[in-house]
Amino acid sequence: MKRFAIGLLLSLLTLPVIANELLVSKQSFSIDNFETFNGKRIPKVTVGWESYGQLNDDKSNVILITHYFTGSSHAAGRYTAEDSQPGYWDAIIGPGKAIDTDKYFVISSDTLVNAAVHDPNVITTGPATINPATGKPYGLDFPVVTIRDFVNVQKALLESLGINKLHAVVGPSMGSLQAIDWASAYPDWVERMVSVIGMVQSDAWTTLALEQWSAPIRLDPNWQQGNYYDGTPPTQGLTNALMLITQQALYPDFINQLQRDHAPLEKAPLNDINASHSVVNWLTNAAAQRASVMDANHVLYLVRACQLFMAGHGDSLQQGLSNITAKSLFLPATNDLLLMPYMAKQGHDKLVELGKPSQYDEITGTQGHLDGIYRIQQQADTLRAFLDGPL
Repeated sequence: MKRFAIGLLLSLLTLPVIANELLVSKQSFSIDNFETFNGKRIPKVTVGWESYGQLNDDKSNVILITHYFTGSSHAAGRYTAEDSQPGYWDAIIGPGKAIDTDKYFVISSDTLVNAAVHDPNVITTGPATINPATGKPYGLDFPVVTIRDFVNVQKALLESLGINKLHAVVGPSMGSLQAIDWASAYPDWVERMVSVIGMVQSDAWTTLALEQWSAPIRLDPNWQQGNYYDGTPPTQGLTNALMLITQQALYPDFINQLQRDHAPLEKAPLNDINASHSVVNWLTNAAAQRASVMDANHVLYLVRACQLFMAGHGDSLQQGLSNITAKSLFLPATNDLLLMPYMAKQGHDKLVELGKPSQYDEITGTQGHLDGIYRIQQQADTLRAFLDGPL
C-alpha cells in the first residue's frame, strides 16, 4: 500500500467510521530542494501522512501528532476493518475520545529518516533513498538532519493544505521533542503544546545512552561504513540495537512479570557458553522481527537527531524556551528510565519561571517509557481539558 506519489494527494473529506473506529489511508507529500538546519540541500523529500476528522472552514481546528523514535504517522484508526492493530494512540484519538475527531482535524506525518523504511505503510526519505546524483542509495552521504528538519517538513505539509495555525501539537518521546521545538521555532503557529514522555534537551547522560544504540550497528562487519545496500545489511547489529532500545524503554517490573519462569541456572547456558537464556532469546526474536522492516543507517540518523536536540536549536535552552507562547502540558512517565521525569520537569519549571503557562502531571505504570504509549488513556481527562479549555 506504499504509494510514492508525486507531490501531495489531497483528501480532506470526513473519514468513514466503522464501529466507532476510524478507517484511514496513507497519503504522500513531497517537497523539492529542501534545505536542512545545517544548510545542506536534499533534492527531494517525500513523507507519508494520515489525517483523522474533518478540517473546518477557517482551518482553526488542527491538532498535529508527532511520533516517537520507531513510530510512524499511524497514530490512530485502521487501514482496513480487518487490521489486527490500530494506530499507537488509538485509545485517545477518535470520535468522542480525548483528542476528539468530531471536533478536531488531526494530522500526523512520517518523519525524515523514519526507521521503518521497509514497512509498506511508511513513506520517508533518508539514507536508503536513491540519490538522484548517483542512482544509488545515499548511505552516509545523506546530510545529518535534526528535529528542526522534521518540524520544517511538517510545516511545509501543513502549508500545502492552507493551514497556518495549530490548535495544538502533541507528541510522545521523540515526538515530544518535535512538539516543543514547534512551539519554540514557530510560536505564532502553536496555541497549545503537549510533551508526553519527553525532554527539552539532550543532556550528557542521554547523549551517552543514545550512543549505545548506535554502537552495535557500527560494530557489525556488514555495516561497511553505511555502504551495505548492494550487499548484506548489518541485520545482527540492528537487531542488537533494537534489543537495547526495547530494554531501556521498559521498566524491570514489566519484563520480570512477562518472564516469570526465568531461571538463572537454565540448563543450556549452564552447559554451553554460546547458548543464551530463554529471556535473551525472547528479546532477540522480538527485535529481529522489528529489524526486518527497518534500516540500520536510518536508526543512526535518528539517534543523531535526538542527540543534537535542544528546544529552539539556538544558543541556549533559556533562549529556546523564552520563545514559547503556547500553553504547555508535560506528561512524563513516573517509572521512565529512558527519558526520566526530571527531563520534562526541567522544561516545565523553566517555563513557569519565565512566567509562561505550563502544567505538569505524571503517567504511572510498570512499562516505563512505554507507559506514555500504552497507558496514555490514564491522562485522557487531563488531556481533554487541556485541549478543550481556554488559552
